Amino acid sequence: QVQLVESGGSLLQAGGSLRLSCAASGRTLSNYAVGWFRQAPGKEREFVAAINRSSFRANYADSVRGRFTISRDNDKNTVYLQMDSLQPGDTAVYYCAASATGSFMVTTEANYDYWGQGTQVTVSS
Repeated sequence: QVQLVESGGSLLQAGGSLRLSCAASGRTLSNYAVGWFRQAPGKEREFVAAINRSSFRANYADSVRGRFTISRDNDKNTVYLQMDSLQPGDTAVYYCAASATGSFMVTTEANYDYWGQGTQVTVSS
């Protein structure tokens, strides 16, 4: 079992930056690929970014590529999502998830085994 806890969500103005953290307990997070997803009000949850468990390769949704950066510190058992140039359209609950596939190319929820409870990000115009 892996327990994931997100933190770092906040209310901020458009154009600002924020870094989300996903801290793991239980099994070591280095055994898993980790992804970030988000769910805006009235919308389905969508893929944001994912990082490979071993080679630090990453994959991004088109909507965030160039603005968001996913990274990991396996010594701290933590994955981060650096979000820059935030827009009101980025407002959502952000979730991290761990995938035993180990692949950074996994973008579907069904391929993720463990989920955090989410952290709210609100971007005002």
